Amino acid sequence: MALDRQMFSGKLQRYMTQFQVNADVVCASTGIEPARLAAMLGSTTDPTGDEVLILADYFKCDFKFFISNEKLASFEQTESLFRKHGTELSQQDRWAIQEFLFLCECQEFLLSELSQGPRRHFSFTKHGTFFKRHGEEAASELRRYIGWASNEIPPNVFQVFRDIGVHVFRRQLGSSTISGLFIRHPIAGACVLVNYSEDVFRQRFTAAHEAGHAILDTDQDFVVSFNDWAKGDLSEIRANTFASRFLLPPEVIQAIPDAKSWTEQKFLDYAARLMVNAETMAYALRDANLISDAEVTSLKKLKVPKARKADPELPETLGVRSRQRKEELLQRGLSDSYVALCFDAYDRGIVTAARVAEMLLVAEAELSGLASLYGRALSHGD
Repeated sequence: MALDRQMFSGKLQRYMTQFQVNADVVCASTGIEPARLAAMLGSTTDPTGDEVLILADYFKCDFKFFISNEKLASFEQTESLFRKHGTELSQQDRWAIQEFLFLCECQEFLLSELSQGPRRHFSFTKHGTFFKRHGEEAASELRRYIGWASNEIPPNVFQVFRDIGVHVFRRQLGSSTISGLFIRHPIAGACVLVNYSEDVFRQRFTAAHEAGHAILDTDQDFVVSFNDWAKGDLSEIRANTFASRFLLPPEVIQAIPDAKSWTEQKFLDYAARLMVNAETMAYALRDANLISDAEVTSLKKLKVPKARKADPELPETLGVRSRQRKEELLQRGLSDSYVALCFDAYDRGIVTAARVAEMLLVAEAELSGLASLYGRALSHGD
């Protein structure tokens, strides 16, 4: 089928609008000559194959998007997302979200290619119209599905949700008002972005909160969660309830010795052990009828010391330089598990070194050093 020039031009213009870039910026970033880009935007010429690949790489999308004469849902989703929350999302955050979705698509591809058996996914059927109960029941059912003991607290909740079919990436956003977002991607499925700008305990809660949206808001294409959310938003209340019950089930709270008597030190000690911030801990205690509303007001203002907030994806055993480099990569979404998938696919000959570099958002010249950091090697003559 011949390329529809007008449709190609329209897609290119809409992408430029989404990411707030003009023709000069696109040309400078891609190396495409201004006259060539103008001709493509004006629907007077066909792009070359190389130009399509260059533009797809720049906009972090599948090249098929540009040459297909059909609209693709993932593009429609980001366009709707940016239109709805345009004032809250900076240009930097728009690019961060696009790269996040690119990583989700790559991860879905890698998991499919490397899978040795059926993938494990969790689904939940809501009953009734009581939103808070939906959250409670979904959290309990998921814990049973995973096979946890009633008092079990996962050290790496990010990986827990990845293991049940949710693509979870931690990425630093410029906006401090956004804690995270959920997108139901047409190819990758449930995708969760956690704002890495938050402290790690807050990120744990956000991951669970956004997973709650993925599990419970099955009619939504996307949800952006703000730190200052409308207290009457039932969907947010339900996701918060899910996150709290999943991370701190009543059985864990009730098992705390002398659970109706709290000093500030005891409260902070248990919050650190259970890997939640003071606000989450205080509300969980109140919901278990162990403290009063007045105590909630007082205790939720406390701060768990930063030194007691270990990041499960940045182990203390790392050397200073390795830790610093991995933290930089984690800010861009590159967890150990995702990097391992990329190199596993390379080792099995599924992808080339150039494709691995693309999937890791680095220049090909950086790949050897990155492989070394993760104890891997380029062994196919690359």
